[in-house]
Amino acid sequence: MKRIPILAFSALSILAGAFAVSCSDDDDNNSAEPSLYTRLGGTTMVADPNNPGQMIEQGRLSYRSVVDSTVTLIVADITAGNQGNLSAHFAPLLAEVGAGNTTNLSLLSRNLTDFFSANTGGGATNTYSGMNMADAHNPAMNPRMGVKATDADYTRFEGFVGQAAGLNGVTDQAIIGDVVEVLESLRDPIVQAP
Repeated sequence: MKRIPILAFSALSILAGAFAVSCSDDDDNNSAEPSLYTRLGGTTMVADPNNPGQMIEQGRLSYRSVVDSTVTLIVADITAGNQGNLSAHFAPLLAEVGAGNTTNLSLLSRNLTDFFSANTGGGATNTYSGMNMADAHNPAMNPRMGVKATDADYTRFEGFVGQAAGLNGVTDQAIIGDVVEVLESLRDPIVQAP
Protein backbone atom coordinates (compact mmCIF):
# COMPACT_ATOMS: atom_id res chain seq x y z
CA MET A 1 0.00 0.00 0.00
CA LYS A 2 1.28 3.45 -0.88
CA ARG A 3 2.04 5.48 2.25
CA ILE A 4 1.48 9.20 2.59
CA PRO A 5 4.12 11.36 4.25
CA ILE A 6 3.51 12.16 7.92
CA LEU A 7 2.71 15.81 7.19
CA ALA A 8 0.03 14.81 4.70
CA PHE A 9 -1.41 12.47 7.27
CA SER A 10 -1.54 15.25 9.81
CA ALA A 11 -4.23 16.98 7.84
CA LEU A 12 -5.88 13.70 7.07
CA SER A 13 -5.83 12.81 10.68
CA ILE A 14 -8.04 15.72 11.46
CA LEU A 15 -10.50 14.82 8.75
CA ALA A 16 -10.30 11.16 9.49
CA GLY A 17 -10.99 11.85 13.11
CA ALA A 18 -14.24 13.35 12.05
CA PHE A 19 -15.10 10.53 9.71
CA ALA A 20 -14.23 7.71 12.01
CA VAL A 21 -17.40 6.29 13.40
CA SER A 22 -15.35 3.76 15.30
CA CYS A 23 -13.90 6.58 17.40
CA SER A 24 -17.25 7.81 18.70
CA ASP A 25 -16.83 6.20 22.11
CA ASP A 26 -13.16 7.09 22.65
CA ASP A 27 -14.01 9.36 25.57
CA ASP A 28 -15.40 6.38 27.50
CA ASN A 29 -12.13 4.44 27.57
CA ASN A 30 -9.75 4.46 30.50
CA SER A 31 -7.05 6.36 28.64
CA ALA A 32 -5.66 9.39 30.41
CA GLU A 33 -5.20 11.14 27.06
CA PRO A 34 -7.88 13.69 26.13
CA SER A 35 -10.01 13.13 23.03
CA LEU A 36 -8.83 14.32 19.64
CA TYR A 37 -11.54 17.00 19.72
CA THR A 38 -10.19 18.27 23.04
CA ARG A 39 -6.63 18.32 21.72
CA LEU A 40 -7.82 20.42 18.76
CA GLY A 41 -9.18 23.06 21.13
CA GLY A 42 -12.20 21.33 22.61
CA THR A 43 -15.19 23.22 23.92
CA THR A 44 -13.36 26.49 24.57
CA MET A 45 -15.51 29.18 22.97
CA VAL A 46 -13.81 31.53 20.50
CA ALA A 47 -14.99 34.19 18.05
CA ASP A 48 -16.21 32.62 14.79
CA PRO A 49 -14.21 34.28 11.98
CA ASN A 50 -16.92 33.38 9.43
CA ASN A 51 -19.80 34.76 11.51
CA PRO A 52 -18.97 38.08 13.20
CA GLY A 53 -20.50 38.43 16.64
CA GLN A 54 -20.95 34.67 17.07
CA MET A 55 -18.93 32.16 19.08
CA ILE A 56 -17.86 28.63 18.15
CA GLU A 57 -16.10 25.80 19.98
CA GLN A 58 -12.39 25.80 19.14
CA GLY A 59 -12.45 22.06 18.32
CA ARG A 60 -15.30 22.56 15.86
CA LEU A 61 -13.57 25.58 14.33
CA SER A 62 -10.40 23.51 13.88
CA TYR A 63 -12.32 20.85 11.97
CA ARG A 64 -14.28 23.35 9.89
CA SER A 65 -11.10 25.21 8.97
CA VAL A 66 -9.39 22.03 7.75
CA VAL A 67 -12.52 20.85 5.91
CA ASP A 68 -12.94 24.17 4.12
CA SER A 69 -9.23 24.39 3.29
CA THR A 70 -9.32 20.84 1.91
CA VAL A 71 -12.25 21.70 -0.36
CA THR A 72 -10.43 24.84 -1.53
CA LEU A 73 -7.28 22.84 -2.34
CA ILE A 74 -9.28 20.21 -4.27
CA VAL A 75 -11.10 22.87 -6.30
CA ALA A 76 -7.81 24.67 -7.04
CA ASP A 77 -6.32 21.38 -8.24
CA ILE A 78 -9.34 20.74 -10.48
CA THR A 79 -9.28 24.30 -11.83
CA ALA A 80 -5.58 23.98 -12.63
CA GLY A 81 -6.37 20.87 -14.68
CA ASN A 82 -3.81 18.75 -12.87
CA GLN A 83 -3.66 15.13 -13.94
CA GLY A 84 -5.42 12.71 -11.60
CA ASN A 85 -7.55 15.45 -10.03
CA LEU A 86 -10.76 14.60 -8.21
CA SER A 87 -13.12 16.46 -10.58
CA ALA A 88 -15.20 13.38 -11.43
CA HIS A 89 -16.03 12.89 -7.76
CA PHE A 90 -17.27 16.43 -7.29
CA ALA A 91 -18.81 17.03 -10.75
CA PRO A 92 -22.44 17.32 -9.50
CA LEU A 93 -21.43 19.71 -6.73
CA LEU A 94 -19.16 21.77 -8.98
CA ALA A 95 -21.95 22.09 -11.57
CA GLU A 96 -24.26 23.48 -8.87
CA VAL A 97 -21.64 25.96 -7.69
CA GLY A 98 -20.92 26.97 -11.29
CA ALA A 99 -24.63 27.77 -11.67
CA GLY A 100 -24.49 29.96 -8.56
CA ASN A 101 -25.99 27.48 -6.09
CA THR A 102 -23.70 27.00 -3.06
CA THR A 103 -26.31 25.32 -0.84
CA ASN A 104 -24.89 21.79 -1.15
CA LEU A 105 -21.32 23.04 -0.82
CA SER A 106 -22.27 24.60 2.52
CA LEU A 107 -24.05 21.39 3.47
CA LEU A 108 -20.93 19.35 2.65
CA SER A 109 -18.81 21.57 4.89
CA ARG A 110 -21.33 21.38 7.74
CA ASN A 111 -21.80 17.60 7.42
CA LEU A 112 -18.05 16.91 7.44
CA THR A 113 -17.52 19.26 10.38
CA ASP A 114 -20.42 17.62 12.24
CA PHE A 115 -19.08 14.15 11.49
CA PHE A 116 -15.56 14.87 12.70
CA SER A 117 -16.68 16.81 15.75
CA ALA A 118 -19.27 14.25 16.85
CA ASN A 119 -17.00 11.24 16.39
CA THR A 120 -13.84 12.47 18.06
CA GLY A 121 -15.12 13.62 21.44
CA GLY A 122 -17.15 16.74 20.62
CA GLY A 123 -19.82 15.82 23.15
CA ALA A 124 -23.57 16.33 23.05
CA THR A 125 -23.34 19.71 21.32
CA ASN A 126 -21.90 18.10 18.19
CA THR A 127 -24.05 15.53 16.43
CA TYR A 128 -23.93 13.93 12.98
CA SER A 129 -27.11 12.81 11.25
CA GLY A 130 -25.80 12.30 7.73
CA MET A 131 -25.10 9.16 5.72
CA ASN A 132 -22.67 6.44 6.74
CA MET A 133 -19.32 6.56 4.94
CA ALA A 134 -20.11 3.77 2.44
CA ASP A 135 -23.38 5.35 1.32
CA ALA A 136 -21.98 8.89 1.32
CA HIS A 137 -19.29 7.82 -1.17
CA ASN A 138 -21.54 5.72 -3.41
CA PRO A 139 -23.08 7.69 -6.32
CA ALA A 140 -26.07 5.33 -6.30
CA MET A 141 -26.89 6.45 -2.75
CA ASN A 142 -25.59 10.03 -2.84
CA PRO A 143 -26.38 12.08 -5.97
CA ARG A 144 -23.73 14.66 -4.98
CA MET A 145 -20.99 12.03 -5.47
CA GLY A 146 -19.90 11.75 -9.11
CA VAL A 147 -18.00 8.44 -9.12
CA LYS A 148 -16.72 5.80 -6.72
CA ALA A 149 -13.26 6.33 -5.24
CA THR A 150 -10.16 4.27 -5.98
CA ASP A 151 -7.22 3.81 -3.61
CA ALA A 152 -5.32 6.43 -5.63
CA ASP A 153 -8.21 8.89 -5.29
CA TYR A 154 -8.34 8.39 -1.52
CA THR A 155 -4.58 8.78 -1.21
CA ARG A 156 -4.79 12.02 -3.20
CA PHE A 157 -7.61 13.22 -0.91
CA GLU A 158 -5.51 12.38 2.15
CA GLY A 159 -2.71 14.51 0.71
CA PHE A 160 -5.08 17.48 0.45
CA VAL A 161 -6.20 16.95 4.03
CA GLY A 162 -2.56 16.92 5.13
CA GLN A 163 -1.86 20.14 3.28
CA ALA A 164 -4.98 21.74 4.76
CA ALA A 165 -4.01 20.71 8.28
CA GLY A 166 -0.59 22.27 7.85
CA LEU A 167 -2.14 25.46 6.49
CA ASN A 168 -4.24 25.60 9.66
CA GLY A 169 -1.35 25.08 12.07
CA VAL A 170 -1.87 21.39 12.92
CA THR A 171 1.68 20.12 13.46
CA ASP A 172 1.52 18.10 16.70
CA GLN A 173 2.91 14.63 15.82
CA ALA A 174 0.62 12.83 18.31
CA ILE A 175 -2.46 14.42 16.75
CA ILE A 176 -1.14 13.68 13.28
CA GLY A 177 -0.60 10.04 14.21
CA ASP A 178 -4.14 9.72 15.55
CA VAL A 179 -5.56 11.35 12.44
CA VAL A 180 -3.59 9.06 10.14
CA GLU A 181 -4.87 6.02 12.01
CA VAL A 182 -8.45 7.22 11.72
CA LEU A 183 -8.14 8.11 8.04
CA GLU A 184 -6.75 4.73 7.18
CA SER A 185 -9.56 3.05 9.16
CA LEU A 186 -11.99 4.77 6.76
CA ARG A 187 -10.28 3.66 3.56
CA ASP A 188 -12.31 0.44 3.18
CA PRO A 189 -15.82 1.93 3.37
CA ILE A 190 -14.85 4.92 1.19
CA VAL A 191 -12.82 3.17 -1.51
CA GLN A 192 -15.36 1.26 -3.59
CA ALA A 193 -13.78 1.12 -7.06
CA PRO A 194 -10.92 -1.09 -8.23
